Amino acid sequence: MTGKILAERYEVQRQLGKQTGRQTLLAHDLQTQKLVVIKQLFLGSDFEWQDLKLFEREAETLKALAHAAIPRYLDYLEIDEPDSKGFALVQTYVEGKTLEEHLRSGRTFSESDVKQLAKSLLEILHYLQKQNPPVIHRDLKPSNILLHSSSGHSVGQVYLVDFGSVQNQVAKCGGTITVVGTYGYMAPEQFGGRSVPASDLYGLGATLIYLVTGLHPSELSQQDLTIQFADRVKQLNPHLIDWLERMTEPSLSKRLSSAGEAWRALKNPRPIDKTPIPLQPQGSDIKLTKTSEFIEIVIPPQGLSFNLMALISAALPVNALYFRLLFSIYPWQFDHLPIHYFGVIILFILVTLSSPLVVIFLFALFRKVRLRIDRQQISCTNHLLGLRWNHSHSAPRQEISYLEIEEIDYNVSQVIIQAGNQKYRLGVKQGLSESEIEWLATELSQWLGFKFKIT
Repeated sequence: MTGKILAERYEVQRQLGKQTGRQTLLAHDLQTQKLVVIKQLFLGSDFEWQDLKLFEREAETLKALAHAAIPRYLDYLEIDEPDSKGFALVQTYVEGKTLEEHLRSGRTFSESDVKQLAKSLLEILHYLQKQNPPVIHRDLKPSNILLHSSSGHSVGQVYLVDFGSVQNQVAKCGGTITVVGTYGYMAPEQFGGRSVPASDLYGLGATLIYLVTGLHPSELSQQDLTIQFADRVKQLNPHLIDWLERMTEPSLSKRLSSAGEAWRALKNPRPIDKTPIPLQPQGSDIKLTKTSEFIEIVIPPQGLSFNLMALISAALPVNALYFRLLFSIYPWQFDHLPIHYFGVIILFILVTLSSPLVVIFLFALFRKVRLRIDRQQISCTNHLLGLRWNHSHSAPRQEISYLEIEEIDYNVSQVIIQAGNQKYRLGVKQGLSESEIEWLATELSQWLGFKFKIT
């Protein structure tokens, strides 16, 4: 391949990369006497039309862009040779090493380096997002970022390359789902074939997390799709850690939405709430599930607690009065029953189950309460022996206006979520302790994105 001349103009110097059905070459332009990069796509047995669609989109996108930190479109060729057929995209050559190569060679990046990189890349993304329609790179990662003239005091000139996964806001893939990107740097929405400008912010945030931790994002643990890295970079400014967390927030509604917003947030960090997050109280059986799409709290049956036993004791006279009243209204004579014997047994069971004392027992031993908030609504339901009914009517998620801990009495409180005209309460009626109430209020506050108040 070395020395081969393509289109009677480009003399191949060496191969830069190769994948199935495609390769990237470094070539010498015999007309301009400059080095160029040639990306080739071959029409082989493994060829897919979607590959050609992305290849042509890359060419069209580069042709429309004019930015010093992005390779410039030069030429588009059809390859029609006896041993190969396909297409080739010619673009300017950028000299330098990728971030991936720097990391593999053992280079470390200081906090100042990270901020310089963030500033340069956000400026590039800002340019792309200002296009009409906005351009989304969709594969922002260390191997697609080049550094030129890098020194110990400066990261040098930063370039964003490889627009092979590019998409604009109107270039959707019809009824099909096209998942492109690299695992670890792909925002969660990209796994569903959806990409927005904030998807590139996620890739940038994950890239910078790689720089400060030295670990690929997939090597770091996750909690509810959130990359857990803060414990590994305690030497970093807390405001930078907070900013990186906002860049890689799994939920689009919580992630920084544009390059301009991300740059403003980096220059003017928000106040950090240093209130520690309480852990689930020891011995608590509450099941809490949080993802980027929903939060769900399942409170198990409270069992026969001391307070409940006191309530049962108080209910005994009421229960006795209930049976006495019932049998006085229906003075059944069991030796002259007009109905079948088994019907009597069923009737007796129904009467027994309807007594206040039995209802209290059933609720204490078998009732579960499930509170769920997702992107559409908030709901609270009771579950008892296969039966299910609403604790309160469901309400739209956007109607949630505030969250509070209400003190009912000394050392007795409850969590209240106000949504429109509905109030959702979790507290002593569900057998919650004070520590469980504080823990749930904090978790709900974090997921909803606003603080709770104490009244």
